[in-house]
Amino acid sequence: MTGSAGMLAPLRAPVFRRLAVGRVTTYIGNAVAPVALAFAVLDLTGSVVALGIVVGTRSIANVLLLLMGGVLADRLPRAVILEGASFAAAASQAATALAVLFHFASVPLLVVLSVVNGAVSAASLPAASALTPQTVPATEIRQANALVRIGINGALVTGSSLGGMLAALAGPGWAMAATAVVFLAAALCYARVDVPEVDAAAPTRLVADLREGWTEFTARAWVWSVVLAFMVVNAAVTGGIQVLGPAIADTTFGRLAWGFILGAQTVGALLGGVVASRWQPRHALLFGTALVAVEAVPLLVLAHAQYVIPLLVVMFIGGVATEQFGIAWDVSLQENVPQAHLARVYSYDALGSFIALPLGEIAVGPLAAHFGTATTLTGLAILVVVAVAAATLAPSVRALTLRPR
Repeated sequence: MTGSAGMLAPLRAPVFRRLAVGRVTTYIGNAVAPVALAFAVLDLTGSVVALGIVVGTRSIANVLLLLMGGVLADRLPRAVILEGASFAAAASQAATALAVLFHFASVPLLVVLSVVNGAVSAASLPAASALTPQTVPATEIRQANALVRIGINGALVTGSSLGGMLAALAGPGWAMAATAVVFLAAALCYARVDVPEVDAAAPTRLVADLREGWTEFTARAWVWSVVLAFMVVNAAVTGGIQVLGPAIADTTFGRLAWGFILGAQTVGALLGGVVASRWQPRHALLFGTALVAVEAVPLLVLAHAQYVIPLLVVMFIGGVATEQFGIAWDVSLQENVPQAHLARVYSYDALGSFIALPLGEIAVGPLAAHFGTATTLTGLAILVVVAVAAATLAPSVRALTLRPR
């Protein structure tokens, strides 16, 4: 399907609409939260190293609990998991807001609250990713994934810009308070998502379930090849954009502009999602993976041309390019992995992709202090290009094709 009617077909299903609204609402909160947290830590300590520790501990908690999240999502009602995770996220954001607004925040406290947020994300990510194909016919999976990602990217546009504006105009504490309300709204949406349980009669055996998921994950070389590459890409991009980016913004063009720069990437991704929903090449995964190399360009511009307009342009282009990968990846997994194992494969995917994030987030501050910010960002850009090149040369990635529609 290539027309607008085909693209919007999944919206006819009420359960899909509720899931999509819930995920979009969640991502608004997820977009505001890291921007507000980054500036809260900088206001409290003035230290990029402290910022890296706070955001890095969230990633560590996420990594440690992702596999358990995958097992639970293949055994328990996925919508219930999402509902509970949203309530927990709301509580942790409210606690963080109170700590900042009433001036009792400290780095150890923010670390603890970041761990809670990481655990919540670990529980919800595999469930959310695996739930989409349960809400639409098989012939509408590509359109459904595209619509969800378009909605998510629209949320990220709003959330990233809103996070920067709230942090600049009202303060990080009020930005975090807003995210608590947003996560409560998401929980209400997930409460109305009613889909059949997957393999609900099977007993949960943690070690055996993890082994089954690992078998499914390693059985497909194109899966682990891409995941290995994204271990490097995610660590490099997150360290450069999420840790060094706010520090550079504070000394150059300001927090408000940084919010719009982050928003430009998601505006690009929004357009990229529309393109991918209407057309994808037969070798969509290869095409999308190759385009991820564009992620290196914002790192180079941030290193050597710290001006708002160039950063807006390259972040926008990066968003268009990387969204081609995101939709191709979701469709490839959902077409080739059995539904009863899908959440566990998603959890191994997320574990592999995210496992290097704490290293990137925590190490980038000391590296920048030793080698200089520009040199560090240039090195991160080179790592991105090398990792993407390695993935695109893998025979299994080059051979995988989408099913005809």
